[in-house]
Amino acid sequence: MASKPGILYDWPWTPLGNFKYVVLAPWVIHHTYPYMVKDASDRNLPMFLVLPFLLLRMLHNQIWISFSRHRTAKGTNRIVDKSIEFEQIDRERNWDDNIIFNGIVFYMVATLKNTADMPIWRTDGVIITILLHVGPVEFLYYWLHRALHHHFLYSRYHSHHHASIVTEPITSVIHPFGEHVAYFLLFAIPMATTFFSGTACIVSFIGYISYIDFMNNMGHCNFELIPNWLFSIFPPLKYLMYTPSFHSLHHTQFRTNYSLFMPLYDYIYDTMDKSTESLYESSLSRQEDSPDVVHLTHLTTPESIYHLRLGFASLASQPHDFKWYFYFMWPLTLWSVMLTWIHGRTILVERNVFKNLKLQTWTVPKFSIQYFAQWQRESINGLIEEAISEAENKGVKVLSLGLQNQAEDLNGNGELYIRRHPLLKVKLVDGSSLAVAIVLNSIPKGAAGIVLGGNLSKVAYSIALALCQAGTKVVAIREHEYKKLKARLNPEARSNLVQSKHCATKVWIVGDGLTEEDQMKASKGTTFIPFSRYPPKKMRKDCFYHHTPSMLAPKHLENLDSCENWLPRRVMSASRVAGILHVLENWNVNECGNMIFNIEKVWQASIHHGFRPLAVTSKA
Repeated sequence: MASKPGILYDWPWTPLGNFKYVVLAPWVIHHTYPYMVKDASDRNLPMFLVLPFLLLRMLHNQIWISFSRHRTAKGTNRIVDKSIEFEQIDRERNWDDNIIFNGIVFYMVATLKNTADMPIWRTDGVIITILLHVGPVEFLYYWLHRALHHHFLYSRYHSHHHASIVTEPITSVIHPFGEHVAYFLLFAIPMATTFFSGTACIVSFIGYISYIDFMNNMGHCNFELIPNWLFSIFPPLKYLMYTPSFHSLHHTQFRTNYSLFMPLYDYIYDTMDKSTESLYESSLSRQEDSPDVVHLTHLTTPESIYHLRLGFASLASQPHDFKWYFYFMWPLTLWSVMLTWIHGRTILVERNVFKNLKLQTWTVPKFSIQYFAQWQRESINGLIEEAISEAENKGVKVLSLGLQNQAEDLNGNGELYIRRHPLLKVKLVDGSSLAVAIVLNSIPKGAAGIVLGGNLSKVAYSIALALCQAGTKVVAIREHEYKKLKARLNPEARSNLVQSKHCATKVWIVGDGLTEEDQMKASKGTTFIPFSRYPPKKMRKDCFYHHTPSMLAPKHLENLDSCENWLPRRVMSASRVAGILHVLENWNVNECGNMIFNIEKVWQASIHHGFRPLAVTSKA
């Protein structure tokens, strides 16, 4: 946000929030319905095309966002290494405001002059549009941009845009309302000239706006993608077309490289940054990153694909939650599900940096429900093995298995891969030891006993053993769970294990399979602490629910701008944190299968490196 917001800083529909699209509804209905019911001779094709074109622009922008985020995560040709944080994501989430504004203006113009006779193509209209952009638009933009860097306008408007040091494609349209109006009036010069001179055509309008969108998105990517051979074949091109590294310097240096899409005027007025060519060359030669730690996760629900960092940035920056508008997105959801079936490799979705360690998150293109299907297990194990092999080839030190990728019935908590590949240098970590430590340290001080329920796992057995050995009474609410626990405990610990269908204790440690009937047995004010990978369904409004085993990341863990599944911002799952700790502490061992690492040791290591437990619980 600007330090001194000026007039017309906020967009008019900001108070409407996600319902801002209603401002377009009257215009859309007015111009779309008649086209559907009138005779062909009375239809207004240009106005009918406004809505599809607005939707196409949104799709175009989203493709650039996804493409850019994937490329910058890989590191190939990356320009700036600084991180993107949640503050920038929140500031840039309303990138569609300018599209709404353009749509309203187009519809308003149609009420002033009939556009039904506008042809699809006119050569003179296209040529005039090109000449007016190359001439007055580029020239006027250069001086407007320099004026916006005067401290008076910069502090009131343009600093909002420059708050993003590391740019993403959509950073290009993140401006205050008043500033965007100025840009629109400038870009309207070619369109207005052809429109009122009678030389306009549908192609010149759509083509010109698409060109602006394309160049804006391309120029704000944080990776270089313009090949050097283009400038070698036609050297004057450097005066006519900018590159992402050219504009990136404007965001890092502020007082250079002011031009719109043609650097010509920076050359003329001597505002070209001296390092433009060297940054361009160094970015082109930059190779893909080799990570130290990889966290391997997978998709959960069909809608979770929208929450990927490569998906919708605003959704990825929030914990997973079903939105009402997902019902209207089912065609896209279905297409996305089909795409995951076709795509046969893991997907790189995120990169982070922590204490000189390069971290990456890879996603297996499978949903949670597929992990429970017997006929899918061979395919899933194959994808996981391919990911492990790729990590091995890249020199990854630790690969942590997230969610069902470490399921006991799928691969024996990862032990399957160790047996098949005994010479692996990359270490596999499931984070069970840290999960146990987090649960134990989440139990309120002074608790005389706890209830243990849900499907048992090696984490549950370890929790029960630790509590019983410490003298804490552990109550199993199901007889078969009690028998399994008793068989795993030593005689000394068994004295603190009891089986009861009713218990007054208000601390429940729960796993998957906890039913509504089980939860209803808990006393009012009970705290449910999950040891499972998935959160329990919150059935009691009078009880408290902890998050699944996880920790708050330290502030110096960089580029953390998306949420991990249902966890809050800057919170990382136990398995993901454990992978980082194994490298930081040089624990050159696997932590999978039935192995449990030293619980106290891993807990102290996590605290030492700045990770913090989550102290806040939530009611249903």
